[in-house]
Amino acid sequence: MRENPAAIFHPFEKCIITHLDSRKLGLLLLYAPEGFRFWKIRMNKRAFIVLVGSMFISMMGMGLVTPFLPIYANTMGASGTEVGLIQAAFSITGIGTLLFVGRLSDRYGRKSFLSGGLTILAIASFGLLYAARPLHLILWRFFQGLGASAHLPIAQAYLGDITPKGSEGKWMGYFNAVLFAGLGAGPLLGGVITDAFSMQASFLVMAALNILGLIATLIFLKEMPRKIAAREHASYLAPLKSRIMRGIFAYRMTAGLGTASLMAFVPLFADLKIGMSASLIGIVLAARTPASIIQSYTGRLADRWNRRRMVFWGGIATVISTILLPLTGGFWTLLIVYILIILGQSFGIPAANAYVVDEGRTYGMGASMTMFMLAMQIGNGIGPVALGGVSDRLGLNYVFYSAAVVMALGIVLCDRILRRCTVQMSGNGK
Repeated sequence: MRENPAAIFHPFEKCIITHLDSRKLGLLLLYAPEGFRFWKIRMNKRAFIVLVGSMFISMMGMGLVTPFLPIYANTMGASGTEVGLIQAAFSITGIGTLLFVGRLSDRYGRKSFLSGGLTILAIASFGLLYAARPLHLILWRFFQGLGASAHLPIAQAYLGDITPKGSEGKWMGYFNAVLFAGLGAGPLLGGVITDAFSMQASFLVMAALNILGLIATLIFLKEMPRKIAAREHASYLAPLKSRIMRGIFAYRMTAGLGTASLMAFVPLFADLKIGMSASLIGIVLAARTPASIIQSYTGRLADRWNRRRMVFWGGIATVISTILLPLTGGFWTLLIVYILIILGQSFGIPAANAYVVDEGRTYGMGASMTMFMLAMQIGNGIGPVALGGVSDRLGLNYVFYSAAVVMALGIVLCDRILRRCTVQMSGNGK
């Protein structure tokens, strides 16, 4: 891995280190007392605050309208398959671009991709405002997905660059808590705006929030030293050489399909089956915010507990809760089951993220994080279309049963791969 070591030391520590040659520094690090730890990498908290602040703003803007697009499309006469395509278009774009975006950000820097992604998201918000047919919504969602693929995974790669070794779960947990808090707060605000004004007003607010995030990124976020893969790991698919990454890829892809079922079809279920208003639907989806804050705690657990077990049991809890969802018949039961789904994800996702940060130190942080995001986008891209077909043929309830089966298969496959990796590492004395 190649990174600038000067970026991780306090100025006083730099003075000490610059007066030592590499041999003396190596001896000092080897034989210094345990308590003498001036060389320990520290998190750049200012960069972290700016990063998650701009991420919260943009994710809240995205959460404003995404859950209500199926209902909005339904008023245009969209079929179940078209509703699925509206949700899937966002992710399908990412499938074609994420491999290149991650490796290019490793080479040319993160900030230009972060600011470019937010610019595209803002333009797409105005495009959605003028959509008049389901086809228009689908096309603008393709464009919006391009912006998201240059923003979210690169933000995670930036965080991976500045995260100290041994604290991967902690800081990724904080990041995910803020990320999902933004996605959760968006539907609550979007529901109120839609009921009080219109869906078009929500599109305008989404554009304004993306512009605000762009301004914060351009002014306050600095380019940081990057963790870049060695030459033998510099290919676009290099992260998949890692068995751990292959296991996490399977988990995140199937979990992405489950997430797609929630984002695309829970609002429809609440509207058509229960008869809830947009504000009440927004409250249900906003429950993601307090439920996701637990990731700031479960992320720290991922640095101390068995990460494989956290992924497995968090996934099982999500599967069971998804099966229960179509059995709900009112606001409170739907809210409780939705919170249980989020709690299950809050244990699995930070542990999976911590695995990816570890592997990113070998295969390149940008490439590894975008591979993780690619897995989710494949699930999000395939899921809504396939589940929309299930809805048209078998009914809305079977969307959630089908999603639960696919998630269960992914969890079992991931667990088997990670278990083999653990056995192999133990056999090699690691």
